Amino acid sequence: MKLLHWIKDKLHTVTRSAEADDTFAAYQQINFKAVIIEFSDSVESRSGEIIARQMGNKEGLSVTYFDEPFSKTFLNLDSRTLFDLIDKGQEIIDKTGADVLVWGYREGEKIRINFQNTNQYEKEDNAFVSLMDSFYIPADIAANPEKFPPALGNLIYGAIISAINPKDKQAKIQKKFLLKKNINLLSKDNSAKTLSIEYMPYVMNILGIIYLSYAYDRGDVKDYKIVKNLFDTALKHQDLIKNPIHLGCIYNHIAQLYDNAGEYSLRRPDSHFKNAINYFRQAQKYLSKYNYPYDYGYISYRLSHLFFNYWRQKEDIQALRDAVFQLREAEKIYTYALFPEFWANIQGELAHMLALLGSFSHSEDISELAIACYKNRQKVITEKRDPLSWAKIQESIGEIYYRLGKHNSDKALLEEALDYFHDALYIFENMELEEDARKITTDIAKTSQSLSFI
Repeated sequence: MKLLHWIKDKLHTVTRSAEADDTFAAYQQINFKAVIIEFSDSVESRSGEIIARQMGNKEGLSVTYFDEPFSKTFLNLDSRTLFDLIDKGQEIIDKTGADVLVWGYREGEKIRINFQNTNQYEKEDNAFVSLMDSFYIPADIAANPEKFPPALGNLIYGAIISAINPKDKQAKIQKKFLLKKNINLLSKDNSAKTLSIEYMPYVMNILGIIYLSYAYDRGDVKDYKIVKNLFDTALKHQDLIKNPIHLGCIYNHIAQLYDNAGEYSLRRPDSHFKNAINYFRQAQKYLSKYNYPYDYGYISYRLSHLFFNYWRQKEDIQALRDAVFQLREAEKIYTYALFPEFWANIQGELAHMLALLGSFSHSEDISELAIACYKNRQKVITEKRDPLSWAKIQESIGEIYYRLGKHNSDKALLEEALDYFHDALYIFENMELEEDARKITTDIAKTSQSLSFI
């Protein structure tokens, strides 16, 4: 297989300026920390250590080889041990300060490589790599540095960079810069041509991830077509995929592609939204709620955004109901006990959607659910920890009580609204936020006027 040879001509828009582009020069001193964990391999093999050495020479990476002994039985990707894999990975990330972990596990004559970052399933970080995304390489090549093709190393390097969750704007720029140069290198290198056809779907999936990680926000139709072509090629060889979760990952990435095309491209956003929804649902057939809950839950989270955006464009109330349903699905998986920050974020979004749904459907019960979700969010967003965000939540709760109180001519609800508005006003005035204070003073006046008529 002449790796990447067939897409050389399509990559010119990225590669022609990759080496000469000075835009990113100021950020070239940023190094991301990759920790290669000793692979679960045969006793005589040093495949993990060899790959760590390969990655140690790559630009923008600081590489550590982690060989502390511990049981790696959870690396078989069995759903029953998935939580152990995630928890152990997070423990190592916390201990080493890694941006990305690289796991390796021997399956017969192949090594399966997976990538983990911090908070992998907890927020929108535009790191499109799932922990379930797997890249396979021949075990005999992985264990022999003399046989290791540069293109194979560059694919692993590109996957590591793609898995990084940038901590700030500078890190995001550096990530893009490294991906751009990586695509340039891959487009010129046929050194992995000795790989057999059985590796095709995994190579194309990783290539698609690398290119998507670079091009997702460029809004360039040509870029999106190239990425789609890469994932489609992986699907054409799905008969070579032995584990259905790998197929689910590919469908998930095609959905991510359409999701981002709908957000950043001006052409056919409705079509992109619909395609994203269809592919996300297809992915969930393979990444099911009970076997791979984190992937399922995060897909539900993204589906909720898609339905919500569709509702905003079309004012289709069913789309808003679907958005709430999908967010409820995510809420079941990302619990307060295990994911307090992400759970709080979900509660805030859910409260906003329920408040809208309650208003449009004139349902007091749904509006009360919205208030409950806002109060749930305040379990994490406390007045002491984040007074401004806490005050904004108080304001939102007050608005719901005002709407309910005015609609029902209910004095108690209007008085409740006043209490919440005054809490928010106190914070706004102390923080000298004149515009916010002025707006909520108007809300207080409206509420007081409504009370005077009851």
